[in-house]
Amino acid sequence: MDRTLVLEYTRVTEAAAIAASTMIGRGDRNGADAAAVKAMRDAFERVAARGTIVIGEGERDEAPMLYIGEKVGPSDPTLPEVDIAVDPLEGTNLCANGLPGSITVLAVTDRGLLLNAPDCYMMKIACGPEGRGKISLSKSPRDNLYTLAAAKGRRPDELTVVVLDRPRHENLVAELREAGARIHLITDGNVAPVVATCIPKSGIDMVYGIGGAPEGVLGAAAIHCMGGEFVGKLVFRSDDERKRAIAMGHKDPDRVFGVEDLVRGNVIFVATGVTGGPLLKGVRRIGDRMHLQSLAIRSKTGTIRWVDTSVDAHRFLHEH
Repeated sequence: MDRTLVLEYTRVTEAAAIAASTMIGRGDRNGADAAAVKAMRDAFERVAARGTIVIGEGERDEAPMLYIGEKVGPSDPTLPEVDIAVDPLEGTNLCANGLPGSITVLAVTDRGLLLNAPDCYMMKIACGPEGRGKISLSKSPRDNLYTLAAAKGRRPDELTVVVLDRPRHENLVAELREAGARIHLITDGNVAPVVATCIPKSGIDMVYGIGGAPEGVLGAAAIHCMGGEFVGKLVFRSDDERKRAIAMGHKDPDRVFGVEDLVRGNVIFVATGVTGGPLLKGVRRIGDRMHLQSLAIRSKTGTIRWVDTSVDAHRFLHEH
């Protein structure tokens, strides 16, 4: 994939972030999501690539736009073909309630290199490059914490672990705290913390627990670009979910996935902040201008770009 696509796809997440920002704090999660979806879908038409959505808003019959299998971008046969994973607004509740950490996010690869994740849960552990090859789902949370601490040359009580605040994680949180970890509980949105494990200044060392499988693939795409570690295993709430995963091509639904099982090859990962968090600043309106911050990563070169953008608020909101 040409490097010029990095900036083009950054414009896509920026458009979604600006649209979502008009719904911050309004208590309407569906309205916020719909605004981001439409803006992102429209912005894809201006990117010089023929995309296929492989992780999106759901199946065609339940999502009018950015559904799995939808074609986006111009129909010019001379343009490159790519697969795209999207979450037009990761953390819809965070945006609706004006809480930190909501982002717009996408990952792009050459065709056939992103796992088609079923819409189910995934047990996942993520950390930065120091934990590469060292953490495992077969180890206890305590052992993984101690292993990562040793790899980072720090004490276990100096590590911060992000866990979704859910009843299913009570035992996990108790064990990690007993082992000395600092637990940072979040209500929603676990792609940004996964990415943040590879950004030292974020203060996040590890993400642990059960969250969405599609979000797991998006997070793994960023980890792949930055050389971090990610392990995951699908978690099914019913036999129907298991059968659906098998029907989607997951012959061994109980396998443990490493980074390279989830995403391979050349990857572009882009995220733009909607409400500010440990990874990205949110959309800020100052006078007549809107200020955004994005993270754009390219696996081929390992380049990490922090993109600060300022747009004319009246013109952008009117035109888009």
